Amino acid sequence: MTTIGFVPPPYPYERLDRFKPLAAEFDGGLVDFSIGTPFDPPPGAVVETLGSSGLERGYPPSIGTADLRDAVHRWMGRNFGIDVAPTQIGACIGTKEFVGTLPQWLRLRRPDLDTILYPAISYPTYAMGATLAGCRAVPVAMSPTGGIELDSIDPADAARALALWVNSPANPNGFLDDLGAAAEWGRAHRVPVFSDECYVEFTWTGRGRTILEHGTDGVVAVHSLSKRSNLAGARVGFYAGDPALVDYLREVRKHVGMMVPGPAQAAGTVALDDDQHVEVQRGRYLARLERLATVLSRWSGIEIPLPGGGFYLWFHVGDAWAFTERLAAEGGALVSPGDFYGEAGGEYVRVAVVQPDTQIDLVAARLGVGTSSPRPHE
Repeated sequence: MTTIGFVPPPYPYERLDRFKPLAAEFDGGLVDFSIGTPFDPPPGAVVETLGSSGLERGYPPSIGTADLRDAVHRWMGRNFGIDVAPTQIGACIGTKEFVGTLPQWLRLRRPDLDTILYPAISYPTYAMGATLAGCRAVPVAMSPTGGIELDSIDPADAARALALWVNSPANPNGFLDDLGAAAEWGRAHRVPVFSDECYVEFTWTGRGRTILEHGTDGVVAVHSLSKRSNLAGARVGFYAGDPALVDYLREVRKHVGMMVPGPAQAAGTVALDDDQHVEVQRGRYLARLERLATVLSRWSGIEIPLPGGGFYLWFHVGDAWAFTERLAAEGGALVSPGDFYGEAGGEYVRVAVVQPDTQIDLVAARLGVGTSSPRPHE
């Protein structure tokens, strides 16, 4: 008898392929708001550094070059007023691989534990990383207005937990979490807390926050240059915080060759030392959030709130797949049904405002809320 092991589920965004022909019927083709892929250019100096660093010749340090970690140190000081030593910082190949592989490294460290706690509506890789490591993926309930409900965590799950993930500003809903409360809960229950803060520079309600403002004991913050610097293809991220956790992860990761390419590390150093281009990008995303919320609200009759952070619109539609199909058919645009991000998100949709203004205007015109209404090809 053959035993069938793990069968990878369909990748969430591939489930949208059946709607793409509907959108392709329009002049100008598909406008894709489903995936948060940056379309705006990174700074010229960053691109120039990618091709001129000379660091492609040798193996880069897995922990990150001294220059990159020093740049992270400076960036954290400027943005959050905290002093995290470069020895408490490590580089990662973007942050998705960090999120996806973390459970297996933590389980090797604590084989007596087997559970990853994560927000019930969230980035799918928190749960998938646990599954790939043979761990239990246990969702934590969220409040209606934002953040996880720490009091809802079953003590039995907390006792088995390798880690708790928090995400603020959150993907997909833009919620802002109480990071101080999460750090306190983790310390009280002796559960490491990993805080995904990749959208922190796109915080619209108040200033950007990091869990490291509440100390580094038992917590690790995770950041990426993909969004803030439009460098998703360069795969530059970093993690920082608790010295023992960071040191363990830096050591275990080097054994499997997890190294950010040298030229990408050099480019990341330049990007982190430049705050001006992030301010420009903030302005772009906020304007697009406001514009697309207005367009979709006028078309659908649904009140669409602006998020507390991030560059996604998240709103209740009832039947998310029917809404997605209708928007593809009538506007030639693709969005993400909320069940991609957990069962609790099944009646919502996520709209990534990563497309240029001309594409947003094109969709507005197709939907009849712009200056004209192009129709599909006959």
